[in-house]
Amino acid sequence: MTSITQRIATLFRIKANKALDKAEDPREVLDHSYEQQREMLRRVRRGVADVATSRKRVELQVNQLRQSTGKLQGQAKQALAVGREDLAREALTRRTAVDSQITDLEGQQASLKDQEEKLTLAAQRLEAKVDAFRTRKETIKATYTAAEAQTSITEAVTGIGEEMGDVGLAVQRAQDKTEQLQARAGALDELIASGALDDATLPAGRDHIQAELERVTAGSDVESELARMKAQLPAATGPTAVEGSEGKETS
Repeated sequence: MTSITQRIATLFRIKANKALDKAEDPREVLDHSYEQQREMLRRVRRGVADVATSRKRVELQVNQLRQSTGKLQGQAKQALAVGREDLAREALTRRTAVDSQITDLEGQQASLKDQEEKLTLAAQRLEAKVDAFRTRKETIKATYTAAEAQTSITEAVTGIGEEMGDVGLAVQRAQDKTEQLQARAGALDELIASGALDDATLPAGRDHIQAELERVTAGSDVESELARMKAQLPAATGPTAVEGSEGKETS
């Protein structure tokens, strides 16, 4: 039972793959793959931009803290000048805390810079691959289109294609029917000529021999009647005779 199920599943996959292969256009698949790679490249570039933005933000914070340390250093000197050691100590304490923050931010800044460089390099490599894929894609598409056109033309010329196959079947059916009608007409003519089949256009009880005899007899009757009418015509029927008779009547 399991083997039968496996064979059915395999057969189904084969048929599904054939149907998919027939419906699938490689050019559309290539374009889709190219768009996916472009989207990936856009994400990498956005990542590079985000890292660069974060690095720049940290850099601005470091600059602000350095300005703060300089200010605190000046305040400590001013406090000592006026005898306020406590204020000087507080300013120096705050400056130490700010220095610690600067150290941490500089570490983050270095890490972000390293990450930015790696992402930039990766984006450049990915962009080169995408450009190479685009060139190869267009080449494959052009080759496929040319092969498709050549195949269609060859199928049309040789009649291998499905459409031309239907045309060929239609022509064959028409030719078969024509030959059948010709054979039937010939057979009917032979039957009528042999007398085995009466001509439906003749009156009942008359065959084609009788019809032919009557046609010949009718032609002879017409010729006899015409000869009889000629014999009954006057001997002089021309213009001279007519003029002479008119002269006599005038005199």
